[in-house]
Amino acid sequence: MTGIMAGVDARTQLVGRNRLELLLFYLGGKQCFGINVFKVREVIECPPITRSLDSHPYIRGVSNIRGNVISMLDLSAAIGNQPLDLSRKCYVIVSEYNKSVQGFLVSNIERIVNMNWEEIKSPPSGIGHDNYLTAITRFNDAIIEILDIEKVLVNIMGFSDEIKKDTMDSIDENYNDKQVLVVDDSSMARKQITQVLDKVGIQYTVASTGKEAYEILLSWLKDEIPISQRCSLVVSDVEMPEMDGYTLTKKIKAHDELKKLTVLLHSSLSGGFNEKMVEKVGADEFLPKFNSDDLAKRVLALMQPDQDDAVMAVS
Repeated sequence: MTGIMAGVDARTQLVGRNRLELLLFYLGGKQCFGINVFKVREVIECPPITRSLDSHPYIRGVSNIRGNVISMLDLSAAIGNQPLDLSRKCYVIVSEYNKSVQGFLVSNIERIVNMNWEEIKSPPSGIGHDNYLTAITRFNDAIIEILDIEKVLVNIMGFSDEIKKDTMDSIDENYNDKQVLVVDDSSMARKQITQVLDKVGIQYTVASTGKEAYEILLSWLKDEIPISQRCSLVVSDVEMPEMDGYTLTKKIKAHDELKKLTVLLHSSLSGGFNEKMVEKVGADEFLPKFNSDDLAKRVLALMQPDQDDAVMAVS
């Protein structure tokens, strides 16, 4: 199954063109799911799994993959479906999220498809807050559900919202009139980011897609108030329906009244290609997700009085 990833190195050519590649897979039923290929290291047939008695119920054990011991997460059980039957043939999507590598157990692999982010839509508003969808799309007349993997991992492994004392001590009254535009399609990621901003006492506006964020910025420009007085920083995801963070960055840098904004990409896409991607779309920095103290430090640094019109992009 590693052959399914052939040619993925060319995926960097999609950056800034508002396109993505989705790896399609199944979790034991007829519903097809998708995951961004940017986050996939390889796809293999499930190797032997060593059970661990003290692990989370959704982690079926660990496997040795190319010399690395990796947790095997039952993605079906994690989103509330029936656990996968490991007595049958299944596969592992070896993926990298937030600077860690894990294996997602799936029942079958379909294919990789190349799509435009404009074809990726936000989930219906009526499905509630307990679901694990971050987006939906269609392929060959079938609905593809794109999972909020960050929410899955946080629910299993948790995350620390600790901000160190020296970071908190660096806060002064200069931040009182600052405001951040937070852009992220993941409800869990938005919660993490806004919790950090609440702790450091910085106000914020929230958007769920790059398109919505760009429209907000343009609406603020119509007020004929310098953008620096309306928004000190934009914190945006990279992977988002309709318009991704790379494309949002390019549009900001191409706009005469927005191009001076500083862009920091902060993403769970922690692969080695990020430095090239930052340079390609004109971003200024990259910060991998998710460490509350790291995020607080970067936000505070970018919002110093000598930082004019800052934009921060986060996934």
